[in-house]
Amino acid sequence: MSADLEEKTDRYGELLAEALEEATVAPPEGTPMADAADDCYEMAASYLADGEHFRENDDPVNALASFSYGHAWLDAGARVGLFDVPTEGHLFAAQ
Repeated sequence: MSADLEEKTDRYGELLAEALEEATVAPPEGTPMADAADDCYEMAASYLADGEHFRENDDPVNALASFSYGHAWLDAGARVGLFDVPTEGHLFAAQ
């Protein structure tokens, strides 16, 4: 495996795991928007698990893709107001 691919896969996996820890559902519980946030969060967490599975099975390309897709779910949710996220730092695109 190329060192660049390995480094990028590790970095994106760590980024997604950290972003999942930091994101909290913004809309009030029991509302359709909160349900949408829960769905987005679940998708991101599932992609993290998938990426870890692919990495454990020496498939860094699919691991990297999974981590990237997972982060995209969180980042898009943050942009439309489904999540409260840090506004500073490297975890999310500028709000």
